[in-house]
Amino acid sequence: MQDTSPRIHQAQDRPDSDPAGFADVTADSGAIGTVDRPAQEAPPSIVVIGIGNTLLGDDGVGVHVVEQLRERNLDKPIAFFDGGTLSFSLLEHIESADRLIIVDAAYLDSPPGTVAVFRNAELEHFLTTSRRPSVHEVNLLDVLGAARLRGRLPAEYALVAIEPGVVDWSSQPSPAVAPAVEEASERVTELIEAALP
Repeated sequence: MQDTSPRIHQAQDRPDSDPAGFADVTADSGAIGTVDRPAQEAPPSIVVIGIGNTLLGDDGVGVHVVEQLRERNLDKPIAFFDGGTLSFSLLEHIESADRLIIVDAAYLDSPPGTVAVFRNAELEHFLTTSRRPSVHEVNLLDVLGAARLRGRLPAEYALVAIEPGVVDWSSQPSPAVAPAVEEASERVTELIEAALP
């Protein structure tokens, strides 16, 4: 019988990184298959996607972060999307971006509510070290791989990950994770400001 219990990304503990480096990723970092856009195109587009099931408590924290960011009305060329439980239907949004930011719950082997940022090759390492299947329809690594094969992977991409506490039926994050919505929003904002000063 297939196990249908709620599950989300899990990976090895990785040190957090300074988000200001997001705008300084070199061509060697995930350059294969990235979009070759003319230098005169400015400003670059940024797509922010919140991933998760908002009916499964902390699994939906990425969507709550995107909702909060929308309310800030940032004066930047940014598109925000509720990515739900992730599927290849998001490829169009991912491939339209110069810079991509994903926000999702992920096991970091840290206390609930911990926020970490992973960029380009660092993100792919994070995803490939996952020890349990995701609850999502497809894996984020699969979606990024599809964009790369099509030659449309954004030149820079990042994951803002939040350690969950409770993944069970609830429409709100757990008390331990709820404060991380604000912190993760700040980390996303820092990535955006570093890319679009």
